[in-house]
Amino acid sequence: MELDEKKYLYLLFILPLMVLLFLFNLYWKRKKQREFGDLDLIKKLSPERSVFKPVFKLIVILLAMAGLILGLVNPKIGTKMETVKREGIDIVFAMDVSKSMLAEDIAPSRLEKSKQIVSQIINQLGNDRIGIVAYAGSAFPVLPITTDYSVAKMFLQSMNTGMVSSQGTSLDEAIKLSATYFDDKSKTSKLLILISDGEDHSEGAQAAAEEANAQGMRIITIGVGTEKGGTIPLKRDGIVESYQRDNNGEVVVTKLNQASLVAIAKATKGGYVDGSNTKEVLEYVKNTLDKIQKTEFEATQMADFQSQFQWFLGFGFVLLFLDLFLLERKTSWVKRLNLFNDEK
Repeated sequence: MELDEKKYLYLLFILPLMVLLFLFNLYWKRKKQREFGDLDLIKKLSPERSVFKPVFKLIVILLAMAGLILGLVNPKIGTKMETVKREGIDIVFAMDVSKSMLAEDIAPSRLEKSKQIVSQIINQLGNDRIGIVAYAGSAFPVLPITTDYSVAKMFLQSMNTGMVSSQGTSLDEAIKLSATYFDDKSKTSKLLILISDGEDHSEGAQAAAEEANAQGMRIITIGVGTEKGGTIPLKRDGIVESYQRDNNGEVVVTKLNQASLVAIAKATKGGYVDGSNTKEVLEYVKNTLDKIQKTEFEATQMADFQSQFQWFLGFGFVLLFLDLFLLERKTSWVKRLNLFNDEK
């Protein structure tokens, strides 16, 4: 179940307030009756007055108010399932989350810039399936192949340099793990979009790219960073405390290495694009996707949430209408049953 307007749930606090007002009113009436005279005598003077009816009327009003409030909230239930066929390609985004991606030579930082680029690429996709891989010294699966772009963006924004304990940059591990996302038996076109500053601390990236090409994968590499490079700030609560240093105590300056990224792209007949200009990246990716053959995916079950507010509003209005006919005097047939042993 999904709630469309959760803010109206706060109105439910009115219900306990109504109960308190009812109890206070009941207490006040009893107090005044004691001041007026004897309670047993007053009861005999008004034999038609029901003790149960006011409570029943309160329950009806409370249920009616609850129904109206839930109607405003508009609960949605996935009561309808429909088969959806999509035509597109499979895309895996491999995101570099090594510490060098914290460098701020590209504003606001290489990592944040990478997130922005991937998010913008997802925005312009149509029916393609996507997955996400994070890598540093090793690779880590973040999100399997899916068509749910909103979930993909949520996982994307949560990515950080602490996701992978093994530091460094291993492009070959990223390519190998990304390859496992694709179904070898499927005829769907396979595209890997690899985002990195190109600082590769492994030696098998070229071989991994050639193996990916043999499996029918195409790789687009996006370089994030500058050739001039930048330092790696170490922050706490958004404040820079120090900068990353090497074993000799020297401040590390990390630079964009385009050569390794270009070589990987060429090995799969893909392409390299500089990530400093988001608009150029989006145009390049769009042009590439337009040239790739689309295939039909296997039928997918999608939940179609239906609004249910009308049932709750109807329930509330029916009870309010019923309340108009509820009087506080005893009902004749109920009186004859003598449920509360009023007649002795």
